Amino acid sequence: MISRVHSSILSGIDAVNCEVEADVVDANEPITKLVGMADTAVKESISRIQAALRNSGYRWPGQKVTINLAPADVKKDSAALDLPIALACMLAGGQFSGEKAGQYIMVGELALDGRVRPVKGVLATAMLAARENKFGVIVPAANAAEAAVVESLDVIPVGFLTEAVGFLTDALPLEPYNVDLDKVFKVASQYDIDFADVRGQESAKRALTVAAGGHHNILMIGPPGSGKTMLAKRLPTVLPPLTLPESLETTRIFSARGLLEPGQSLMALRPVRTPHHSASAAALIGGGAIPQPGEVSLAHHGVLFLDEFPEFARATLEMIRQPLEDGCVTIPRVHSTMRFPASIMMVAAMNPCPCGYFTDPKRTCKCTPNARDRYMGRLSGPLIDRIDIHVEVPPVPWRQLRGQAEGLSSQDMRSQVIAARTVQQERFTGAKSSTTTNASMTSQQVRKFCKLDSSGESLLKQAMSELGLSARAHDKVLRIARTIADLETRENIAAHHLAEAIQYRKLDRKL
Repeated sequence: MISRVHSSILSGIDAVNCEVEADVVDANEPITKLVGMADTAVKESISRIQAALRNSGYRWPGQKVTINLAPADVKKDSAALDLPIALACMLAGGQFSGEKAGQYIMVGELALDGRVRPVKGVLATAMLAARENKFGVIVPAANAAEAAVVESLDVIPVGFLTEAVGFLTDALPLEPYNVDLDKVFKVASQYDIDFADVRGQESAKRALTVAAGGHHNILMIGPPGSGKTMLAKRLPTVLPPLTLPESLETTRIFSARGLLEPGQSLMALRPVRTPHHSASAAALIGGGAIPQPGEVSLAHHGVLFLDEFPEFARATLEMIRQPLEDGCVTIPRVHSTMRFPASIMMVAAMNPCPCGYFTDPKRTCKCTPNARDRYMGRLSGPLIDRIDIHVEVPPVPWRQLRGQAEGLSSQDMRSQVIAARTVQQERFTGAKSSTTTNASMTSQQVRKFCKLDSSGESLLKQAMSELGLSARAHDKVLRIARTIADLETRENIAAHHLAEAIQYRKLDRKL
């Protein structure tokens, strides 16, 4: 007897339909064959499934059992196929009849006692079920919350193999799992940090407001203890709230990597990823034998904070250039090409020299000029050129550190940022390109929306001549000036907007 159930396998962060077929025939000796490019994790599942069936009160078909995982030319490497394989074998062995099985996509790893353990990529599986017009999905109970965010889909949570069988035979009615998205966003989108916690550094806060207002990348340069890390970690508190489509995209990446907390349904806060400077290229950008998204993609619609920027391997940093330009990571392989989303705000922090005190007025720098040049030389010109804003973060004076007066709070900065983003959304609505913020404006859009008056033209010409700005830096200055004007809700770019934008090109001149 042949049976067929539907499951899924992950290809990057997307789920691909996988049919699990089982055929049971009489034989002199029990034989089990698993075919369809199954990896070791899947091949070993047979022993797990047999124990799970036995300990759940069922039996393994004692005759010749052939299990096929289709499509046969795609590698399967997930234990999430345990549950569908077990159910397919039971159907083929005649232990129950379930017409409902074909209406659902099912995933889950089985424990030896029949428990259904959580797996990766359940959100992508639910999206696949919606595209395939399935009635619903059968998923581990711990993964039900993330699958339930896909509307018009019945999400059936199961904690044991017996529950899945009972549901398919109508012996155990299970209510679909539901989640209130509005409540999730309201409860989860609360920050316990604020820019008001940072004493002083009002100029750095202003630069971060400009960066957030136009989605510009920013590099902070300052001695140790000046507050660079505190500033970077508070940047998400001033960014606009995640929209539902943005949240689904980000959650899908975390789900594919298995990084969602148990019972978590959505990423309601913008992610902040802070990889260590010893991270490999594959960890930062993504890759591996079976390509997985890296830290750049995990920061999608959020912030990628690279502390100790020059300490990263130069070859690794150079790989960031393409995601910064394109908003995605492309990983080619012989058999296919993987593409992961990576629309990020990159925030980098560095010391001005190896010892860190070159710009500190109270401490003496012990580095030689050659040592400082070598330190700065770890960052290539093309990479620096792709960072829009370079700002100095000086040490905080005692009076500001111990003073009672609070500077800009996250609420103050966020209101400015949201107002600027609203202006940009109206500006680019209806455009044929996918531009949404000033930082992603094309050259044609820069010429159209960043027009200067005569004083602005003169100022930009002088800056180009004295600082030696590249053509890319020229466009970035105009994009930043456009954002500064948007923060003031000005239609035209004035000379003082341009002057402030030029001041943010710190590394185009000597420190």
